[in-house]
Amino acid sequence: MRAFARLLFGRRARRRWIHLILGGALAMPYVFAGEVVIGPATGATNVFGSFPLQLAAFAAGLPLAAVTSLFPLTRPLEAGVVRWLCGVDADRLAYGPARTRGEKGRTAAWFTLHLGCGGIIAGMSLAVPPFAVVLIVLPFAGLWGSRLGLPEVFGHAWALALAPVVGVACLVALAACAAGCGALLARWAPALLGPSPEDRLAAAEARAADLAVRNRLARELHDSVGHALSAVTLQASAARRVLDSDPEFVREALAAIEDTTRRTVGELDAVLGVLRDGDAPGTAPAPTLAADLDGLLRRTRAGGLQVTADIRTSPQALPPRLSREAYRIVQEGLSNALKHAGDRVSVALRIEVADQHLEITVDNPLGTAIGSRPGGGHGLRGIADRARLLGGTAEAGAVEGTWRLRVRLPVTHPGR
Repeated sequence: MRAFARLLFGRRARRRWIHLILGGALAMPYVFAGEVVIGPATGATNVFGSFPLQLAAFAAGLPLAAVTSLFPLTRPLEAGVVRWLCGVDADRLAYGPARTRGEKGRTAAWFTLHLGCGGIIAGMSLAVPPFAVVLIVLPFAGLWGSRLGLPEVFGHAWALALAPVVGVACLVALAACAAGCGALLARWAPALLGPSPEDRLAAAEARAADLAVRNRLARELHDSVGHALSAVTLQASAARRVLDSDPEFVREALAAIEDTTRRTVGELDAVLGVLRDGDAPGTAPAPTLAADLDGLLRRTRAGGLQVTADIRTSPQALPPRLSREAYRIVQEGLSNALKHAGDRVSVALRIEVADQHLEITVDNPLGTAIGSRPGGGHGLRGIADRARLLGGTAEAGAVEGTWRLRVRLPVTHPGR
């Protein structure tokens, strides 16, 4: 019983009832326009004095409502009202103007349905409650000797006894009609006001573009800031251990920390510039293998890591995009060695071009993870994403006691 009462008089039912009343209010100008047509056509001087003529004027006004629904703001306004009053999820509605013929047709059908159902429920809401109240109080009015202009049947005692029950039934029937029409409109709203296949495709493309930008920023932040923090941590740790015995190494480590943090601040500004303004002008250019490989190796070695670099190709000959992505891959490979291989171990870096592919290989002994944290492992995922976007492959794993990262990227990938 409680569920039935909530279905008819609950918060959602009341809000949908309001939505129908608004439809009835919007229908009134079209009813007046229909009266102008029905009056002369039937020769009636007072259309509103006849209930059939009122219905005819209402029916004549609905086609005009369908025509005016082509106004560009109709669909976004109706979608907003449906969202708040009918409880339809926002992602199931389209908020832009109707552009195609199909969208305009569905909008016209929805607007006509809203005004049609709203006009009927609004009229019932005006007429039924007063009549129901009269029936509920009729036994008391009968005792006072007043019939209130009702049919003669209500002069009988049994009719007076049943009048309150009929009055309550009328109110319940009105609530049921309003709830049913509200549920009908809520069910049809996504089909008539929802996005078209073209809208869904455009939204999916926009989400994909946004996700691609977010993934790109995440990779850039992880590879630049993550590598810098790992390098600075290892450099500071190495300097602290030899602070008294090797002052020269400490000075080199502190200089490397200063250089690393300065460069990282510049890279962070560039990434944040992209986040704020797209490709923001005036920001520092992204590092490349051609211009920044030597500095990366120098800063890595300053932390105590013995890096053996075997560069078998000229980085300056690589395409710009490939050079940028290859730099980030090398940076992440060295960062993994810093975090996981241990202090003062040997890392072999080999970069060469074979079969029109740039091959990057980073080998380091398996060791105990340094500074590992829960939720890590994003670096290898970022390397795999970069390689996939360039049409290449990335492999990482243990090989005979050595951790090996091997990335193979095509040099002539389209669009590079």
